[in-house]
Amino acid sequence: MTEPVRGTEPVGPLADREIALVDLLDRLLAGGVVLTGDVTISLAGVDLVRVSLRALITSIAPADDAGTGPVR
Repeated sequence: MTEPVRGTEPVGPLADREIALVDLLDRLLAGGVVLTGDVTISLAGVDLVRVSLRALITSIAPADDAGTGPVR
C-alpha cells in the first residue's frame, strides 16, 4: 500500500468546505471574468474566416453603492 505524499492534501479551514456553484459564480462575477477565444475556418490550408471573441462578464453594482447615483 502506498502512503499519500505530505503536502498534497488540502489543509486549513477550507479543506472540508463545500462551495455551492451559485456562491462560486457570485465570487467570480464580483471581481469580473474575461473570456477570450479565436475561431478560424479554413479550406485547403487557406484561412477563409477568422473570428476573435472577447467578453468581459461582471456583476452590476447598484448605482447608490458605486457612488454614481444622483445626489439626494
